[in-house]
Amino acid sequence: MGIKLTGIANATKKLRQNISSKKGIFQPRPIDVPKGHFAVYVGKSRRRFVVPISHLNHPLFEELLHWAEEEFGYDHPMGGLTIPCKEEYFLSIISLISFHS
Repeated sequence: MGIKLTGIANATKKLRQNISSKKGIFQPRPIDVPKGHFAVYVGKSRRRFVVPISHLNHPLFEELLHWAEEEFGYDHPMGGLTIPCKEEYFLSIISLISFHS
């Protein structure tokens, strides 16, 4: 259980570091990712979705992060978080989270 929570905390920390600019280093933010959101790549086709940062604290999204950690670790060649599930499943999870927020 402790490993799972540590992994989620590390994923959250890394996402927040990638989203915000580091001191002394300019990191341009893609125009299509609004403030308070981040991009994830989903499924075999690696379709890109923009998700609110608030979803990071939801248990369902934390489970997706854990799944991504088990599948890919934290080294993502595309530079973004990759979620290893079908797009339909991801969209249903995001809809549930959005509905209950």
